[in-house]
Amino acid sequence: MSDKVTSWLTNIPASQPSTIDTGLPPNWEVRHSQSKNLPYYFNSAEKNSRWEPPQGTDTEKLKVYMAKYHSSSLSASTNPEPGKIRAAHLLVKHNESRRPASWREAQITRSKSEARQIIESYEQSIKSGKISFGDLARTESDCSSATKRGDLGYFGRGDMQKEFEDAVFALQPEEMSGIVETASGLHLIKRLE
Repeated sequence: MSDKVTSWLTNIPASQPSTIDTGLPPNWEVRHSQSKNLPYYFNSAEKNSRWEPPQGTDTEKLKVYMAKYHSSSLSASTNPEPGKIRAAHLLVKHNESRRPASWREAQITRSKSEARQIIESYEQSIKSGKISFGDLARTESDCSSATKRGDLGYFGRGDMQKEFEDAVFALQPEEMSGIVETASGLHLIKRLE
């Protein structure tokens, strides 16, 4: 990963102890990608990084840490380049996904059919008004953008997978897509701007 990065630990209030339990294994820490505006995981001993939590992560502790220190109040750029749009998504991965792991689960074993049933129930909950898109994405999305209510920030054509891009650029602001399938998994997409 060649992103210029800063550690999320720099965003922790000074009143917090210096050793915060992220739930990550030894030598791993949460960092932030400047170019993608998303968190990722960095191993300081091995000098390698990944988008999904490493094996051995205590996902319950990680969820608490991410909710507390990686909040949705960290917003995307307010001055997008011309031709860029802003969208959020809710991703449900399955065992055929390009990377069958997420911040929620170290190894995703559900089938594509099971993932479809899950995302269909999410779609129904959003459409019926039981829960907002952002609230559901924050707790259920298999993408690390969950911490920002699914917000992916601003992007242009060519920045996303083709199926995702085709769907999002066809939406009007505040409109939600149907279920979109990509190599990453199954998505519900909401165009924000």
